[in-house]
Amino acid sequence: MLKAIPAFAAIAIAAALVVPTVSQAADTNSVRVSYADLNLASPLGQNVLERRIVYAARVVCVIEDSRELALASATNDCRTDAVDRARPAYEAAIAAARHPSVTVIDSAALIITAR
Repeated sequence: MLKAIPAFAAIAIAAALVVPTVSQAADTNSVRVSYADLNLASPLGQNVLERRIVYAARVVCVIEDSRELALASATNDCRTDAVDRARPAYEAAIAAARHPSVTVIDSAALIITAR
C-alpha cells in the first residue's frame, strides 16, 4: 500500500505538468510536457521525463472504443509514433542538462503531438 502512494503522487504530478496546448490544429492533438522541475543529468530525472512523454502520448492518442481491434491497433501506433517523434527533443534536453553551456531550447518543455 505504501508503494502505491509515491506512484500515485508521480502520476498526479505528471498529469498537472502535461497540459494541452492553447493552439491545436483540427486534426492534431498536442500537449506540453514540462521538465523544468527535473534534473535531466540524473537517471531518475530522465526516467521521470520518459514516463511523462509516455503519459502525454496516451493523452493525445485517445482510444474511443477499446473493443474495436483496428482502433486499438491504430491508437497504439499513434502512441508509439508520438513517443518516437519526441525522442530527438528528449535527447537534446538531456544533452543540454549534461553540458549546461549548450542551449538547445528556451523553455524547459517538450511538445507531444498526435497525427
